[in-house]
Amino acid sequence: MPDTPADLSRRLIRASDRATLATTLADGSNAPYASLVMTACGHDARPLLLISDLAEHTKNLRVDPRCSLLFDGTTGLETPLTGARISVQGTAREVQDEALLDRYCRRHPSASGYAGFADFHLFQVDMERVHLVAGFGRIHWIDARDVLLDCSSYETLAAAEADIISHMNADHSDAVGLYANVLAGLPEAGWRLTGVDPEGCDLALGGRTARLDFDAIADNAEAARRELVKLTRKARQKAG
Repeated sequence: MPDTPADLSRRLIRASDRATLATTLADGSNAPYASLVMTACGHDARPLLLISDLAEHTKNLRVDPRCSLLFDGTTGLETPLTGARISVQGTAREVQDEALLDRYCRRHPSASGYAGFADFHLFQVDMERVHLVAGFGRIHWIDARDVLLDCSSYETLAAAEADIISHMNADHSDAVGLYANVLAGLPEAGWRLTGVDPEGCDLALGGRTARLDFDAIADNAEAARRELVKLTRKARQKAG
């Protein structure tokens, strides 16, 4: 896949399952407030949050929807400042979208237990620009239009995503295990597919996640199937 600053930023959003959310306190002080949130994203890479009305950050967003999200890709690096991280600037708005909510809950299975509560709501962050720092000297401000993937012609993949995931986990769990163990270099059994989008697929086991990119854009369900088959072949060849 390409490695432009915009592509790198989008991949980091897709690969992350959490972020630091910065909002403005609604108590009249206008002071900054940072909190941990669990994240997912749509096929276009727009961040998703499932948050409670009782949370301070939700109260803040109801008054001032402007926010920033820090996605940190430096975990595990000996020198973290050499790794990639992005600050997303935009506004958060509540959305009523069952497909996006399902996508969030597949990413975070525990969320299924409270997603239907009256005080929990799905928010989508409409990005305006992104600040990427990817090591010394690689620093960019990027317009959100360059980071987001135009999925206007990829609706059939979004509609088929749940069925693809169910089929892979039920009938091809061995292939999913190879994705994690061989291609992602992550041991242990029990990894499951949690997401398929035009650019790749997401895996999870307990609190751990992994992301694998496709070789080419999958603009429909059949193209996604071909890319998953390619990943299976690559894993089996690498495993010997």
